[in-house]
Parts: sequence; structure tokens; C-alpha cells
Amino acid sequence: MPFGDKARAHPNGIIDLSQGTPVDPTPDFIQKAFRDASNSPGYPFTAGTAELRAAIKNWATQRLGVTGDFDVLPVIGSKELVAWLPTIIEATKVLIPEIAYPTYHVGALLAGAQSIPVAIDATTWPKADLAWLNSPSNPTGRVHSAKEIKACIDWSRNNNSILISDECYLEFDHTAHSLSVLSQTSGDNRNILAVHSLSKRSSMAGYRAAFMIGDSQLIARIREIRKHAGMIVPLPVQKAMTVALSDDAHVAQQRDRYNARKDAMRPALEANGFTVEYSDSGLYLWCTRNEDAWKSVEWMANLGILVTPGSFYGQAGAQHIRVAMTATDDQIAQAVTRLKV
Repeated sequence: MPFGDKARAHPNGIIDLSQGTPVDPTPDFIQKAFRDASNSPGYPFTAGTAELRAAIKNWATQRLGVTGDFDVLPVIGSKELVAWLPTIIEATKVLIPEIAYPTYHVGALLAGAQSIPVAIDATTWPKADLAWLNSPSNPTGRVHSAKEIKACIDWSRNNNSILISDECYLEFDHTAHSLSVLSQTSGDNRNILAVHSLSKRSSMAGYRAAFMIGDSQLIARIREIRKHAGMIVPLPVQKAMTVALSDDAHVAQQRDRYNARKDAMRPALEANGFTVEYSDSGLYLWCTRNEDAWKSVEWMANLGILVTPGSFYGQAGAQHIRVAMTATDDQIAQAVTRLKV
């Protein structure tokens, strides 16, 4: 029996902790901005409205600590960007984290490029056209240190290669402090990009709202291609992004929700023999019982709880599971109760 069916067969129903899709409502003020801009007969600007560009730049300097010359570009979803960026920059060799979001690998395949899994230590990296850095990590929640990030920047400088940092979980720190790659460049942002998304930050996954920040010349090159390739962010979404980036209160509230859920789930998992590793930031608990991931998935499914095997993220995760906090507070409480049986 597939494990989803097994979990659904539980007398009290399934609790799906396998998907990283937000369930908490999009804040009302963001919905209102979207509705108010719904009369949108003309084509939107690929580069973004002046108001959105200003909001992203202000957020980047205030929140990320970006200095020096940089530009910004709104994009349709971070997944779409990750999938198509190797094609846009004509990469032939792409470095991806050894435990990673699968779309990094798929994006390389779409470009006809070689995909090479690497550890975080950039001093061991081979030469490539493009390397992905992901901190905080999906799925592990690992937060990379300033020293580790600077080594990645040094790799980019030494090889004249592009370094792109996926920082979509940066707003959800828990027991560690996340740094943007752009805070570590000393104002020299050549060949460096950071990718951010409002999907989790503002519960806007359905809006497909994301953006990139960094090297002005590189963004200009990407922007020109996108003018012809499409994938332009619709104007109502741009208006919603603008107001979302101008407010931090709703982000703090959402961060507190996710962290409270992690604090509730972690001891329940540990009481059942799981060791929680990393999980210092983001939406997930990354844990192991030193057994095949599918065995752990099956054990959880017998409780009506569906989780993701770590093997989905690379061979290095073959004995881990990823447990998502993208469920309601009530569902998390039910999962904790089931784990106590």
C-alpha cells in the first residue's frame, strides 16, 4: 500500500506533513492590494513597477545588509527561476548541494548541463559555470556560517563563476542567525545573486511571487532574455508584493507560528527515538533513527502522519525524514498526540 494511502486509512484521518505548502491565510492587507489592482488590462513591466523595485531595494538594504551596486528583478516564483536560470545563462556545469531541493538538479538537466552534488566546503568545489548555495537549507534547516559563505564567494571570484544563493527561508530563523550572501561581499556583487520568495514569508505561494537581487550586469542580461521569454510577474501580484515587503509584523507572526510548531513536534519525535539534526531555521525538522528513510516513513504513516523521505533530496539523506510544519496548529497538536501513543 502506498504510504499516503496508509496514512489516509488511519481512523482519524491523515495529517500531511510531507508538503512544504503554506496553509495559514494570506494576510488581509496583501489580499486587498491584489484585489484593488485587478483591473489590469495592460502588459506589466518585466523589470517591475517603480514602487516594487524601490520596496525590494529598501528591503534588501535594511533586512539583508546589501551594499555596493546592485539591481533587482521580480520573477514568477522561485521554483520557476531555479528551474530555468541555468538555461538562461547557458550553463554547462552546475554545482548543487549534496542534500538539496530537487529542482536544482532538474534545472541543470533542462539546460543540458552536468549536475554535480557538492558539500558545503567550497574549497573542495570543482570549477563550474554556476553554483547554488542554499542557506537556510531545504530540507535540513542548516544555517551556513559567514566563513562558509565567504568561501563560496571566494570560489566565485577565483573561477569567474556565478554564485546564486537561495535564501527563501531566511526570514524563519529559530535557533540560529541566517546571513545573506550579499551581506558578505563587501559591496562587490559581481557574479553574485540572491533569490527570495514571498511564498512562505507572506503565505503567498499561490501568487508565485519572488525576486532576485545582486549583480546589476547579470540581472540586466537575465532581464533582457525574460522580456522575450515571458514569465513576467502580473501587475496585481507586483502590487501585492510591494505591500508585503513593506510590512514586517505579519512575518514575525508567521515565524512565531512555525517555530512554535517545531517546538511542539521536536520532543515528540525525540521521544520516539528520532535525532533532530540542524533544523535551526525554516519550516522543517530534519531527523533520523539511523534506519532506511522509507522505514521511518512507514512507521509515521501507521500513525496517520505522512512525511517525506530524505532520499528525495539526495543519497546523503537516505536515512532521514523531513517533517514539514506547514500544517495548522490543530493538526500539529494532533500529530504530537499520536506520537505519544
